[in-house]
Amino acid sequence: MQPLKILNNVQKARLLHSLMSSEIPPFLGYLGELAETVLNDRERIAAEWKDQLFGVELWFELAKETQKVLGKYPKDLAKSAPVFADQLFGGFMAMFAAHALLQYTAQGKHADPKFKPAVELLFG
Repeated sequence: MQPLKILNNVQKARLLHSLMSSEIPPFLGYLGELAETVLNDRERIAAEWKDQLFGVELWFELAKETQKVLGKYPKDLAKSAPVFADQLFGGFMAMFAAHALLQYTAQGKHADPKFKPAVELLFG
């Protein structure tokens, strides 16, 4: 295994899925809810969007793409570490998915107490 500091987002997500697979289905449910909330609350988000690294339209596009991926691979994302990692943590999609992971654990929605430290280690 490579040192954590040289793993890319896809590799980190694959490792997280492999280690904590029981937490992935509930996280995917949260991810879908977050994408829907972002798309339904565009005006407020756009008004509050200040000093970010990218424009708010990219955030909305990432939420839309997340919904497409969740709809296209509903079972595979939960069961397959490569599908989960490649589809949600490749390229710009990683920004939305990693943000969702950090929000999910910050809100205490996870069941396994080891999930939060794992997410923080990999994506924090």
